[in-house]
Amino acid sequence: MPVKPYAPFETANFSNKLCFLTGQTLSSEDEKIQVFPQWLMRLYDLEEKPFKLLDESMATYKDIKLPCSAAVNETFIEPLEAEISAAFNSGYEAVKALDELKIFQWAGKLLYGIIFNEIEVGIRQQYAQGEEFNISKAIIHKFSNLHLMLQSINLPVFFEDFKPYSIFLFKVDNNGQEFGYRDEINTLTFSLRIKDFGLIICFEDNGANCRYHQETLDKIGDNTLHPIQFEEFSGRVFYSNYLFNRLPEYNLLPVAEELYIEAMPLRGISSKPLFDNWVNKTYGRVLESFWKNWGFLLLEIIKNPEEPMSFLFDADGNFVNAAEIRLPR
Repeated sequence: MPVKPYAPFETANFSNKLCFLTGQTLSSEDEKIQVFPQWLMRLYDLEEKPFKLLDESMATYKDIKLPCSAAVNETFIEPLEAEISAAFNSGYEAVKALDELKIFQWAGKLLYGIIFNEIEVGIRQQYAQGEEFNISKAIIHKFSNLHLMLQSINLPVFFEDFKPYSIFLFKVDNNGQEFGYRDEINTLTFSLRIKDFGLIICFEDNGANCRYHQETLDKIGDNTLHPIQFEEFSGRVFYSNYLFNRLPEYNLLPVAEELYIEAMPLRGISSKPLFDNWVNKTYGRVLESFWKNWGFLLLEIIKNPEEPMSFLFDADGNFVNAAEIRLPR
């Protein structure tokens, strides 16, 4: 019998009585997992730290949970967490050796957990105002596809000759105590800077952002980055994924008991470039936010509007060695 994925967005059912991954009814609403896994929260003492939701309300990291059956957790989630935890604790080389799909699944589960909690808040908010929950069709399309792809964790779901993501991994000379996490759920962009590495993922771009930044990646090579350099590259990726103007479409191909996901061509019938025009002033605002730790302001960043400030490259376009950057980590 062909595999039948769970599709919560078809019925807009985000009940805490159903497992987020399978849709099966839970024995109790207490059957949940932490969105930020326990090992990560303990590592950076995150449990009681504030986490701001999109409606400006505050929760703590330990408050952000997902309904998940004990069987799914034990069989699929815990082994994935154990593998990721071991690699992340070892550092850059171990993370680099991981199967990219495992990184995608782990980070996607975390990002989806935040999305699930944001949707719950939105439903409660609109219900209190006597309104039905409303969300744009484009966003539902993205979230629904992310959830489908996450079922590669627990079902025989495979990607047919493509990667549905761009993953960027760098060795970074981090402050060992710093937990650097950032996401943008509308564009499905994620970054994590911990230990001695930095990780950025664009979900559902089918590798477009990797191709867009290939020249920059070639210049960086295998060099270790200063944290401000990683944040600069991260800012570039978050901005380019905002400029990415396609809504990827996928075909589902059931084969026996397996399900294959096939990507439709991104160009489709449009001759328009995949990315809208880069505007340095807007990019400068992104950098101002990403460089908040170092206090650089927009006016400094775009003092020369044609060449925004950069710690990655010098005036001649050459890579700047991290050891030359006299800024705190």
